[in-house]
Amino acid sequence: MNADQIKQLIAANLACDYITLDGDGRHWYAVIVSAAFEGKRAIARHQQVYATLGDKMKNDEIHALSIKAFTPAEWAAQAV
Repeated sequence: MNADQIKQLIAANLACDYITLDGDGRHWYAVIVSAAFEGKRAIARHQQVYATLGDKMKNDEIHALSIKAFTPAEWAAQAV
C-alpha cells in the first residue's frame, strides 16, 4: 500500500481535521488530528486508528504504523 491509500482508509473511517503520513513502504509514521480522540487515552486513540485499517495490519499490507494522535485543542497547543 502507498501513503495515499492508507490516508484514504483512515480518513474514510475517522473524521480527521488533519492527517499526514510518511514512510518507506513498510514502516509508516502518521500524525492524525481528530475530535473523535476527545477524552480518550493514547492506547484507545491508536486502537481507533488501527480499526480504520481493517485487516491491512494483520495480513502485513501495512507492516508498521507509528501514530501521533491529537485532539484539535492538543494540536493547536503544539503549534504555539
